[in-house]
Amino acid sequence: MQADGPRACRFGRRWYLNNESWHPSVPPFGEMKCILCWCVSGETHCQRQECPPAACASPARRDNPCCAKCRGEGEPPHVGTAAPCTS
Repeated sequence: MQADGPRACRFGRRWYLNNESWHPSVPPFGEMKCILCWCVSGETHCQRQECPPAACASPARRDNPCCAKCRGEGEPPHVGTAAPCTS
């Protein structure tokens, strides 16, 4: 006999409801913030966050630990970094 309604998913020692999403916890690493899992009718699906390629030689991971960005990308200009005006 089959149960009525959508089924939950088990990941590790935890159960998740249908359509629930979470960041998996994988020992010994802990919570994997760059991976998102979700439950669909009793099946667990997981996907790593997709990142656009960085267009510089040495990208850094500052605001988003999952995706590297070029230094200065999306940052406001710093005070005192402008070239002096010449007349």
